[in-house]
Amino acid sequence: MHRPTYIIFTLVTLLMFSCKSSKTISTGEANYDLSTRQLINENAKQAARFKTLQAKLKISYFQDQKEQTHAVSFRAKRDEVLWISATFSVIRAKVTPEKVSFYNKLDNTYFEGDYEYLSDLLGTELDFKKVQNLLLGEALFNLKEEAYKSSVDNGVYVLQPKKQRELFEIFFLLDPSYFKVKSQQISQPKTFRHLQIDYLAYQEVNGQTLPLHTKIIAVDANEETIIKLEFKNVSLNEDLRFPFKIPSGFKEIKL
Repeated sequence: MHRPTYIIFTLVTLLMFSCKSSKTISTGEANYDLSTRQLINENAKQAARFKTLQAKLKISYFQDQKEQTHAVSFRAKRDEVLWISATFSVIRAKVTPEKVSFYNKLDNTYFEGDYEYLSDLLGTELDFKKVQNLLLGEALFNLKEEAYKSSVDNGVYVLQPKKQRELFEIFFLLDPSYFKVKSQQISQPKTFRHLQIDYLAYQEVNGQTLPLHTKIIAVDANEETIIKLEFKNVSLNEDLRFPFKIPSGFKEIKL
């Protein structure tokens, strides 16, 4: 994880967004009587559905006792592309199911490759679908493809596989009133790695439930990275462009 800060900033910024003309969702009446199957079905019903999204994203990044705050433009086309652009297009990135690409005009460099670096950064194997699920506040893994068990702890549902994986453990915390993910946690005890994504607040936008404030904590041995996200000015289902062209003469970065 010892990479230039702007690389980490660029790639991690691709992980979340929020919404315009929205209403913060408050906790309603809790329902603790659902079976595991019912809980998973209720969670699936809350999945956001849209074609395109654009937003202004404020990101605060903490590492090595240093803090940086940036504002970027974010665009997404569901299942196809995630796109960000910093001020004056100094840094621009594009993520598709096939690859991750970005360039930086501050030092005339660019990167094109697979999801290996993102996976290494956050301590778990990622692909486009998993990144998109993180964006939407949805479970990283498909909850209907594996046998899960549920319990109630500290006022929330705790969902976990009946048989945890050998190399890492997975936990999903779900709200008992509107059944969205409040936190998802992936731990690798043998390598002292831990990824935790906390959805601190959701908001309703055009009938869709989307994250409002998100906190990402990535721990690798004794190194901790924290990213706080705040999302504003989102619009849904507009015609969007995703311009991206690496300038000539830029030097390729090998990660």
